Amino acid sequence: MDSRISARSLAASLGGWRSKDPVYEALADGIRLLCLDNRIAPRTALPAERELSAELRLSRTTVAAAYRSLRDTGHIESVRGSGSITLPLRRTDPGHRATGDETIDLQQASPPAWPGLAGVITDVAAGAATLVSTVGYDIVGRPGLRDAIAARYTARGIPTTPDEVMITTGAQSAIHLIASVLLGRADRVLIETPTYPHAADAFRRAGARMVGVPVTTSDGWDLDRAEQAFARTLPVLAYLMPDFQNPTGRTMTAQERAVIAAAADRSGTLVIVDETTSDLDIDRAIEPEPFGRGESVIRLGSLGKTVWGGLRIGWIRAEAELVRRLVSARAVHDLGTPEIEQAVAEALLPRLDEIAQQRAHLLRQGRDAVSAALRDRIPQWRVPAVDGGVSLWVELDAPLSSGLVMAARARGLYLSAGSRFAVEGGYDRHLRVPFTAPAATLVSAVSILEQVWPTVHDGAPRALVDSFDAVV
Repeated sequence: MDSRISARSLAASLGGWRSKDPVYEALADGIRLLCLDNRIAPRTALPAERELSAELRLSRTTVAAAYRSLRDTGHIESVRGSGSITLPLRRTDPGHRATGDETIDLQQASPPAWPGLAGVITDVAAGAATLVSTVGYDIVGRPGLRDAIAARYTARGIPTTPDEVMITTGAQSAIHLIASVLLGRADRVLIETPTYPHAADAFRRAGARMVGVPVTTSDGWDLDRAEQAFARTLPVLAYLMPDFQNPTGRTMTAQERAVIAAAADRSGTLVIVDETTSDLDIDRAIEPEPFGRGESVIRLGSLGKTVWGGLRIGWIRAEAELVRRLVSARAVHDLGTPEIEQAVAEALLPRLDEIAQQRAHLLRQGRDAVSAALRDRIPQWRVPAVDGGVSLWVELDAPLSSGLVMAARARGLYLSAGSRFAVEGGYDRHLRVPFTAPAATLVSAVSILEQVWPTVHDGAPRALVDSFDAVV
């Protein structure tokens, strides 16, 4: 057993799990979804039946029946002395990617590989003899690749030298490394909510406490809350996505950038600026100035969204002294980024503007197709307008995202519930709908949502739906 989840945390993560199904089965489905989304990791101890029943205000018999249902489907097991423990997903579990043509997997908001990638890989492979003549362990990064990345930052108005750049195995690896070096247990991290869930997971793993600042598709960042949070909690780090924020797709205005940067500076907070989606511009009228320019900003980049998720190349741009600290600590995590992948990235960097144009065309087709289909077929949902990024943060007309995702899975459509992107629960009235797949695939996905939503909506307790209607 690796960890334990409290009854309070489980209740917050469950979101709107209740339905007209038997209460025990609705509860079991809610826990299944948390396992499928990896919000409850394998080998995690669930709360005792008595503890969870008190937190959810259910009878202990109901919780016991839910746990029995989870045991019957192989999601948990009972271990003497440890209680109920979650199990790794089986290959037959609906959380695994199926291979049938009818399956639509929109859990990962990543476009397919850039069409020219195979040719670049072939060209790089022709020089493999030179690559394999090196030792193969590179914890800093190829000089040519760091030169190219530094030049791109300098061209954006952020003067950068190669010793201020470190190559990592993707942006996620960079986040974990930064968290392990800069955070101690109980340190505070200011983070947007909703947010990129794997970043929040990395900070929690380092023992940090999250301080959420709301961001919405309509109003952007809550500046009052942000200023208060910086002043009150003095966070060690802040994690932000100023351009095409994941999942909302919102981009910070000049005022939002200035206010938040100033608040971070006053509190002495280092700001991690995740720019992995910043090049995914579809039709933004004006490109804003970069967020911050001083020593207190750490920038993350990656080729995962722009080129291909399978090309595990990311980077950190920070002050040289911090880069040296990160390099010194890296060996605990990994021994470097593969040489061949770095060589491919070095060949791609001069073509990133061309690649971004192709991506804009692809993403525009997907965004326009899925937006039109949602507005036409499920008009009661609120579909935001976004200028780029990878997804729509759709607002449902009832807080039933978790139930909707479970129902869609049964029809071969895999999505992530809104609560997956919450820092401390909530967002079950939202659904992230990526537009990175082909337009025809996205329209088919909307058809499935159109078919299952009435059943999910009508099957929910009337009080739940009515309470939402009263709010909106």
